[in-house]
Amino acid sequence: MSKRLEGKVALITGTGGGQGREAACLFAREGAKIVGCDLKIEGARETREIVKRENGEMISLQPLDLADGEAVESWIRLGEETYGGIDILYNNASSPRFAPVEEMTWDEWHFTIRNELDLIYWSCHHAIPLLKSRGGGAIINTASVNGLIGSPGIGTFAHCAAKGGVIALTKQLAVELAKYGIRANSISPGMIVTPGWDVMGNVENVHENLKRVIPLRRGGQPHEIAAVALFLASEEASYVTGANIVVDGGLTAM
Repeated sequence: MSKRLEGKVALITGTGGGQGREAACLFAREGAKIVGCDLKIEGARETREIVKRENGEMISLQPLDLADGEAVESWIRLGEETYGGIDILYNNASSPRFAPVEEMTWDEWHFTIRNELDLIYWSCHHAIPLLKSRGGGAIINTASVNGLIGSPGIGTFAHCAAKGGVIALTKQLAVELAKYGIRANSISPGMIVTPGWDVMGNVENVHENLKRVIPLRRGGQPHEIAAVALFLASEEASYVTGANIVVDGGLTAM
């Protein structure tokens, strides 16, 4: 490995599995010290042990509700106190509810907004002062192709609204924070095969239908998102800010 993140401290949300675990392991192999978190206690602890077995450095706080501002502040302070500061904030975690608008309850709508938008507000709110004090850094937000297009049949009404918001707020962060040397970018995954798909219940037919319209004819893998996040976190992306990188096998090209 080229140690592209040597000496950096990376906050990564949702490290209990899927894309968050892949990012924690990859960033650690590239030299970063990792500060992880998740609601899933065993998954988060397992990721920490995997990183340590690979001779990486990682601390983790679990369970952590990322839409609880005080809890997020404690998590970020833990990273600062342990490693002396932070350089990278990767807002990977999210948790939506799926239903068509006429069937979606008020609680399901607010659950999605809370767990896809509010959690980014809290982490940015508390982390940005530390990034400023460090002299700069990188923020990476996980959006979705559903922030750009709709999807038939799986009720992405609230999810589309939230992820469209993630793309927009990321652009605003890029504008506001450029003068401090802080870059902000988003990643919009398409169909990525992770445990997160379980929230939609039986999605076998959805997977098969999507594969028919994806030019690469397969779902993506978590490591393929982590690789893009690594690029955005590294100095290789030093002139990239306000961008939304789509990683979807060509789905939105159709």
